[in-house]
Amino acid sequence: MSPLVRIATRTWAPDVGAAPFRLRALALALVAAGCDVEVLTTSPPGAAPPDEDGVRTRRAPVLRDAEGVVRGYLPYLSFDVPLTGRLLLGRRPDVVVHEPPPTTGLATRLASRLRGVPYVSYVPDVWSLGAVAAGAPRPVLTALRAAEATALRGAAAVLAVTDGMAEEVVRAGVDRERVHVVGNGVDVGVFRPSGRVPDAPGLRAVYSGTMSQWQGAEVFVRAFAEVARADPAARLVMVGGGVDAPRLRVLAAELAPGAVELPGTVAPAEAARLLGEADVALASLVPGSGYDLMAPTKIAAAAACGTPVLFAGVGSGRDAVLAGDLGAAVEHDTASVARALSGWRRPDAAQRQRLREWALRHGSLAAAAERAAAAVLAVLR
Repeated sequence: MSPLVRIATRTWAPDVGAAPFRLRALALALVAAGCDVEVLTTSPPGAAPPDEDGVRTRRAPVLRDAEGVVRGYLPYLSFDVPLTGRLLLGRRPDVVVHEPPPTTGLATRLASRLRGVPYVSYVPDVWSLGAVAAGAPRPVLTALRAAEATALRGAAAVLAVTDGMAEEVVRAGVDRERVHVVGNGVDVGVFRPSGRVPDAPGLRAVYSGTMSQWQGAEVFVRAFAEVARADPAARLVMVGGGVDAPRLRVLAAELAPGAVELPGTVAPAEAARLLGEADVALASLVPGSGYDLMAPTKIAAAAACGTPVLFAGVGSGRDAVLAGDLGAAVEHDTASVARALSGWRRPDAAQRQRLREWALRHGSLAAAAERAAAAVLAVLR
């Protein structure tokens, strides 16, 4: 009988975002390695897609916010509290993999101990750092730190997406030999150059991804309002969701009507088309947010589409843009972003090809998934 890997996650297809894409890639890599994979996840607002070969999904109802996202303490608990019981049912897995939040890790640790099963923690970010930056009340912060550390210390392996994230995990008390840096990326088969050269006048900019207080995407709306006054043909499209999206939609209508569009979440193929036809892709991270260690997939997605990036802010994303010569990085303020956009030059074919080649080497989600799968398989052995 093939080994069974069970993945516990609140977000899975048809959800769109870095987490469901990352976990799907891991699941497919494990299937390719000869494992059976079972995903314990949530019921979507609409129809659920069919299972993929070798990957079985078991869904349960969950609380969602007004945008249909599992986000916030009560929605998290609506998934995590029943999760312990769900993990105790059915065929005994050989290993369990869980995603954040830390409460999912606690449920996984408890069920795994009761069944005598090892588990793996996948760490795309350190939640306690973000809670500090958000000014969470001391009791909440204390509980979050304890939950996160407890989940991580009990894991047979921890998968970190960056070196900096790995260092934070070690500081939380995890033995360094159990921490594996697997990287992150995008599906370079979906995110690829469009083959079309923009011929419309004016700058074409695209922001694709989550809009929350951590990203601070408001800086692009305000900066583009200044750009549009000097270049009335300039257009910015911001696709994706997040807690800031409704507010940014109102701000765009007020400051830059007709110049900034927020159509909401779109399919990955449509996001790739928009990126491939843009002159510049936008990414940001607010200084002091606690998420400086993250590696935004926006950068890899843009590079895979052959589009240079303007990064506003600090952290691993800024470092990646500068080290890879993927575009430009500026301070996270309106004036700096507006100056950079006003002087932006349309990329030529050679630059687009170079960016694509960088993404194939450094931004492939399949390659990151293979590294993650290897660490999971090592736990199985």
